[in-house]
Amino acid sequence: MNYPSETNLFLSEHVALMSNSYRKLLGKDLISKSQSCETLARALFYAPFVVVSHNTAEDPVFNYANLKALDLFGFSWQEFTQLPSRLSAEPIHRLERDKLLAEVNRKGYIDDYQGIRLTKTGQRLLIKNAVVWNLLDSKGCYAGQAARFEQWQFL
Repeated sequence: MNYPSETNLFLSEHVALMSNSYRKLLGKDLISKSQSCETLARALFYAPFVVVSHNTAEDPVFNYANLKALDLFGFSWQEFTQLPSRLSAEPIHRLERDKLLAEVNRKGYIDDYQGIRLTKTGQRLLIKNAVVWNLLDSKGCYAGQAARFEQWQFL
């Protein structure tokens, strides 16, 4: 995927996948309702909270990050969308991350995740009260996972 912009409608199809899955699983909107998919996608890209997603590869790779996520983690779009999502956690915390993702797979989502992640420079940050949810396509098939959070603390 290319960097979200006017020319690709801020990746509105992928944002619709994330938003529709969030609404279906949690019963509320990821971001306030908008008039068009492009308006929603633009609003999510510039939102004051973090939203990221990864794909369905055997070793999932991030495939979306809004501007707040890119700023927080210190990656460019190209770097972030080539990063296996497991590398966002320190090796010592990867087992915890694996348990989290397995629980999300079973339940569809969790809305109270807390865990330690790494920035590009290796700085540790504690994510608090994150929502992690499965992405489901229009046929209900698994299409990856996403996370949303607005609370963090650098350690």
